[in-house]
Parts: sequence; structure tokens; C-alpha cells
Amino acid sequence: MKLNNACLAIAVVVGSTSVNGFSSPQLGRMLMTPTSVSSRTARFSAVVEEVSNDVAATTSMEMPTAWECDEEAECVEVPACNDEECRTTLDVRIHGKWYDLSGWRKAHPAGVHWIDWYDGRDATEVMDAFHSQKGREMYKRLPASAPDTAAVLEASVAPYSKTELNFRKLRDQLEADGWWDRDYIHEAKLLAIWASLVVGAGLTAESAPPLSTFLLGLSMTNAGWLGHDYIHGIDKFANTLRPFAAVAAGLGPTWWSDKHNKHHALTNEMGVDEDIATDPFLFAWAPDPKHDSPLRKIQHYIFYIPFSFLFALWRVDTLQVAVNSVEEKRPDAKNELWYLLAHYFILLTIFPIQVWVPAVFLSGLMSALIVTPTHQSEEFFEEYQPDWVTAQFESTRNAVMTNPFSEWLWGGMQYQLEHHLFPSMPRSNYPKLKPILQKFAEENKVPGGYRESGEFEILYMNWDLYRKVAESDPVPGAPYSRGHGQLGAIDASGGVAAGGVGLGKLL
Repeated sequence: MKLNNACLAIAVVVGSTSVNGFSSPQLGRMLMTPTSVSSRTARFSAVVEEVSNDVAATTSMEMPTAWECDEEAECVEVPACNDEECRTTLDVRIHGKWYDLSGWRKAHPAGVHWIDWYDGRDATEVMDAFHSQKGREMYKRLPASAPDTAAVLEASVAPYSKTELNFRKLRDQLEADGWWDRDYIHEAKLLAIWASLVVGAGLTAESAPPLSTFLLGLSMTNAGWLGHDYIHGIDKFANTLRPFAAVAAGLGPTWWSDKHNKHHALTNEMGVDEDIATDPFLFAWAPDPKHDSPLRKIQHYIFYIPFSFLFALWRVDTLQVAVNSVEEKRPDAKNELWYLLAHYFILLTIFPIQVWVPAVFLSGLMSALIVTPTHQSEEFFEEYQPDWVTAQFESTRNAVMTNPFSEWLWGGMQYQLEHHLFPSMPRSNYPKLKPILQKFAEENKVPGGYRESGEFEILYMNWDLYRKVAESDPVPGAPYSRGHGQLGAIDASGGVAAGGVGLGKLL
């Protein structure tokens, strides 16, 4: 009788609490000590805090075992671990079924944080977008959530929208039609262009330093886009070239995956997406007075300065994550560190400092001018968006190129929506995908439809946003760019952007 009353109490409270960016309505959280993990995952909702100690004691007696999984998603039941050091429940919905991922989180190759962000949420689209066919079959071997837990959580999350269901049908059709097949001739051309730029920069390093700087800056930006393609890729070719970003651009795959994939999964979610947390140098919305900076008032005049620091900050963050990854024994961390050291050995051996230092800042400026406007001109979200597909349409704007050089320089980022919806698809297929997504947006009545603007218009839109925010008054209670304790909040998840961006941490 006591157990029945406890379950009923939990169901009533959870059923009235929506899953949003600020809480996670999970059963079994009363088993955890808040100080053990609340700084990294916001898993203690008001629901749990209202549950009595009697319920906790009863639940603990009902859960004497936990799951332990290996990298192949083979799981076995083991005695329950020390609840102050690990999690005993972590439930995520994938294609309509709830899975208990508490035993899988540590074995997850991309890190525990990924799964923690989706505690009590649906991860179907993210699972499909980032994983190979093998990975998408592996999760089916993971243990199902307890029936009572699944029932409560299912009642608390949003049902799948028509747009989501139709998007899954579209994805299945594209996969069946071979849209993930790679054009190796196209890949060879892109690699040849990059190699030519590096050789040209090397040959002119002493005789024509300004030209060498320009060529090297172009090669760094190009290497960043190529590495971006390969880290996202899920085929053998991409896996083989995964270290390319580290060797050619000085950007580590682990750092990139942690930061960039989070941006893909939770695009423009304020306080969570590191790509829009660029204050105190650039503000994308008027901040709370306590998070304001004098620089905001002139940001539209000086934006090119922080833009130029982009690659430099990425390089510093990469080294920080690489060292931490070795200490944490993350997969392939030592090899990745060696790749980065090889990059700097080659860079410092071939190019004089007066060439490679300005090249880093030139590359940062070019890259920031490309990656920033395709999202910052669109909607920002104060809360978690359960309809991932619609959120991608609402937070993304494509750029229409006017010449072949821009088409190459943008590295596929002009097809930002195609890339966000299908990040593992080879970019050579994005132009052909555009009319399909335009039709999809029209048929599913996606708010705002398929958004695109000319390459110079979208740059102006981004600058105009900075101007409007600079001229605005601070707004008390405005969302903090690094989070309010919600799942995945930057300051709570241990990311390199926690506390500020680069020198911003000192301000």
C-alpha cells in the first residue's frame, strides 16, 4: 500500500511538470546526493525534491542492482554502485521507446555529458543525425527503462509532431537512395586545393610574407571545413581522415565534437549553445545588467576584432581539452595529442612567426564571418525545444553565394540548414538537397519556411543585430549566455566556455 501511494504521488507531480530546459522529471533521482553531480548535470528537479524520504527508502529497496555496459552496448546487471559517485537511473526516449542509459553513459565514446543532456528527454533525431547505422542498431541492445518510469516520463514529454514523423520518413528515403555515398573525385579536388595553398604559402614564406600569410590563412580556413566534414562523417573514408583537423588546422576532434555537436543538438538554446555565448565581447541579445559589459555599446564597430580571435581561441581550447582527455583516458586521446604536436612542429618549422601568427587571425576572421550569421540572425530559444526538426528550421538561415570563390570559401556552410538536419551527409550532396527541404518546409508548414539570403545580405543582418543590441538597454532577468542550471548549461557542464570566452573569464 505504501509503495502504491508513493508511485501515485510521483506520477501526479511529474505529470504536472513539463520537461523543459530547466528541469528533468526523473524517477529514482532521490537515490543521488545533489552535491555529487548537480554541478555537471541538472538532474534534480522540483519533482524529486518533493518526494519524501520514505519514498526514497522504498525505491532503493526496489533497485538493488544497476546496469554496466561496454562499448558494444552489451549490458549486464551488477550490484548497485555507490550512489554518491555514479548514477543509477538515466532514461532517454529513442524512436518511442525509453532506455535506461545509466550503465552506458561511461562507455559512450563521445562522453557521458551527451547522454546526461537528454535525461528525461527524447533523443531520436540526435541519435539518427550523429551515428552510423552500426551505432543506431547498438542502442537497441541497451536495457529498457522500468515500465513505471517509462509511463511517467512518456506522460511528461511532448508527443512527436507531424513534422518530426515526416522528417524521419524523409531521412529513411534519402538513406535508401544513397545520399550518404561519397563523391571521391570531389573530395580529392578539395584536398588538392588545400595542399596547393599550403605549398604556395611555404614557398613564399621568405620571399613574400604577406602573400604567404594570405595563402596560409586560406589553407587554415579550408582545413577547418574539411576537418569539420570528416569529424561529422560516419563512413570509412571520414573515419580514416578524422585526425585531419588536428594535423592540418590544429583543431582536435574531441574538442570539436564536444563543442560543435552540442551546438548541432541544442542550436541557439540560450545558456547551452556555446556558439552564441560570445560575451563579453559580442552580445547577441541585450543582457541582464549584472552580465553586461561596456564593450557591448561599441560591438558593431569592433566586431572584427573578436572575430579575428576565433581560431586562436579554438586552438587554445583544443589543447586544453586534449590534455584533459588524456587525463580522463578518453578514446584515442593520446593519439590526438600527438597529431596536434605534429601540427605545431610543422607550422613552427616551415613558417616564420610573422607569417603564421597573422594567418591565424586572418583565418579566424574569415571563419567567423561565415559561421556566425547563419544562426545569429534567427530565433533564440530560452527553453529546450522538443521538436528538434522545427527548431533547426527556425534557428538557421542559408547564404546564397554570388561567385565560385565564395562557394568554395564557405566550405558548405552556405547550406547550413542541410548540414544541421543531416550533419553526417557529405556536403557535395547539399545543393541537390535544397529543393527537397524547400518542399518539405512548405508541405509541413514549418514556421518561417526555408530561410535564405544573399551572402552579403546575411552578413549585414548579423552586423545589424550587433548594432541593435548595442543600442538597447540592458534587460533585468534576461537569460544568461552560460545558463541558469538547465540541462546542458555551459557553466554546469564543464565545457571550455564555462565562466566566459577566452579573456572574458578575466573580465
